[in-house]
Amino acid sequence: MTGQVGRVKMIDGKYEVLREVSVQGPVTLSEVRAAEGVTRQVAWFNVASPADRQAFHAYRTALRALSPAGLTDVVARPGAFYAVWQPVTGQPLEAALAHKGVPQELVENVNALAASLAEHGYALEDAQVLVEGHELRVAYLAPRVTPRTPDDVAARNAATLAPLKQARVKRRREPGAWLTFVPGLLLLGGATYLGAQAVQIYLNPPVRPVSSVLGQTAKQAARQLTGEGFRVEFATGQAAGRAIGSIIRQDPAGSSNLPVGRLVTLTVNNPPAIEVPRLEEMTPAQARDALKGSAMTVGKVVKVDGTLTGTPEGRVVAQLPESGSTAQQGQVVQLMVSTGITGKKTFLPNLAGMQYEDALKDIRAAGLVVTKVTPQPSDRKEGTVLEQTPQPYATVTTGSPVSLTVAAPRYSSPSRPAGSLPLPPAIPDPEPTPEPTTPVDPLPTEPVDGGTVTPDEIPAVPATDSTPQVAAPVPRSVSLRYTFPTDLPEGTYTLAVRDDAGERPLDLSADAAALAGKQITTTASVSGSAVFVIRRDGEDFALVTP
Repeated sequence: MTGQVGRVKMIDGKYEVLREVSVQGPVTLSEVRAAEGVTRQVAWFNVASPADRQAFHAYRTALRALSPAGLTDVVARPGAFYAVWQPVTGQPLEAALAHKGVPQELVENVNALAASLAEHGYALEDAQVLVEGHELRVAYLAPRVTPRTPDDVAARNAATLAPLKQARVKRRREPGAWLTFVPGLLLLGGATYLGAQAVQIYLNPPVRPVSSVLGQTAKQAARQLTGEGFRVEFATGQAAGRAIGSIIRQDPAGSSNLPVGRLVTLTVNNPPAIEVPRLEEMTPAQARDALKGSAMTVGKVVKVDGTLTGTPEGRVVAQLPESGSTAQQGQVVQLMVSTGITGKKTFLPNLAGMQYEDALKDIRAAGLVVTKVTPQPSDRKEGTVLEQTPQPYATVTTGSPVSLTVAAPRYSSPSRPAGSLPLPPAIPDPEPTPEPTTPVDPLPTEPVDGGTVTPDEIPAVPATDSTPQVAAPVPRSVSLRYTFPTDLPEGTYTLAVRDDAGERPLDLSADAAALAGKQITTTASVSGSAVFVIRRDGEDFALVTP
């Protein structure tokens, strides 16, 4: 149940991870900061199999039996298996055992701790043991996936306790040993006096007022009351609007007179865990209303930039603890509220005179988007940028649209076929020549190769058509190769070809999404001059001369 808010890694929505200390198998030991600002260590179990779950429960059983001084909490619920440890003061066990003289009480306590650890498959080296006087305090117990065998535990403990073999053990002085030198009468009298005093104190203990510890933490309240000579017992309860872990009731009440040694019962505020509601996209006022139903309150409100998440101004970007995590009633929830969506500013240089593809590179480098390209007949080279919007060097927001006007061929064919050309008027036939009335002498004949040529053999003049013939254009084949821009405006695109015979559609009809950035090629048979026409939703988009 780890999570991350912004760049801060959280554990169970309650502990901010400062650093990872170690990783051993499924267990990760992290140094964390708790809600109250103190530093703790969390041993987190990544339970991914029944074996991992069994290892955690065995670890928890050992902790319950040992009651370590450094343990503050053990959590076991679906998705969250971990133990929380606090710093403990004292001298390391190894340093205490290295002294030349080791008190017998310390030796006995070490042997007792070693036996307790061995019952659960742990050796002394698995525990961080500190010595305070003659008392042993377990600051941390390293989790184990599998318990150690008895032989392994014995061997490791022997190595740890080896310094005791060379140290001199200071024997405990038996109380009252010096009385053996006192006459029996004095011994009997002293014992009688002491016994009488003890009976008097037991039957008539001194009476003191009980301090009021309401609102204090359980630890502070217990320390104060035990320091006054009273015994303390805890009970759990819940109270809205009170800090978790604080004392909400005490029995007897504060300022009551109570004999020393009597019991004071303290009720600790420990409401049941609840699920943190989702507050993202809400306003702070809406978040407060949502938390009221869960008996929670809004804590610190931090202003953050909402551009990255696209969160409008005044809306919750993130929360801590995160939504879906478990918390206690009365717990505060920190909110991160958007200051609005702000884009970066940019500008374009003068693109006039550049080719469309080169201008497109500069536009993309500036973080802008071409949304409209308008062809305009011009004497400039086809594809040359003529105009631009926004104007050169105007400051705009990243992602703004750009419109370009690019040069297109100036040629424009008629929208309708011109039809057949008119024929010239026919030349009238010449008037027939009247036949002569006088006889005509026969043409002289000349010998040809020794013979004669008669008039009948003179070849006739070939007949000609009096109407002139107009030569029809010779059909030719032309090709088109055209690449659509990647930022092609939306619409349906069609293709046609115009020539001297008129205009006729070609096989192309597709949406912008299917053509953007794609290249088309086609071949058409034309007569005379020709031009390919690309239309968008019925309007001319581009004219391409083959």
